[in-house]
Amino acid sequence: MIWTIIIGMSIVTLLPRLIPVFIVDKVSFPSWVNKWLDAVPYAALGALIFPGIMSVIPDKPIIGILGGMVAIIIAFFEVNVIIAVLGAITTVYLFTL
Repeated sequence: MIWTIIIGMSIVTLLPRLIPVFIVDKVSFPSWVNKWLDAVPYAALGALIFPGIMSVIPDKPIIGILGGMVAIIIAFFEVNVIIAVLGAITTVYLFTL
């Protein structure tokens, strides 16, 4: 019985992930939809990162915002992502002293 439940649950979660793989190649979207779909990963990443930036130091969210801004500025110059992360960490550290 438990194996039936596990297999059934895996099929139920697999289908919604597998069906778009076959449909997206056959459907052509208008250019505005493609632009919108290209922005989805960045929006999701921002939604995941922003709450962390605001809660770096609970009573001082401006420090997290400054660290995030430093990371954005460093990333704008297309340097290695490690440098952007280290820049943000250094900024937050210096403002918490």
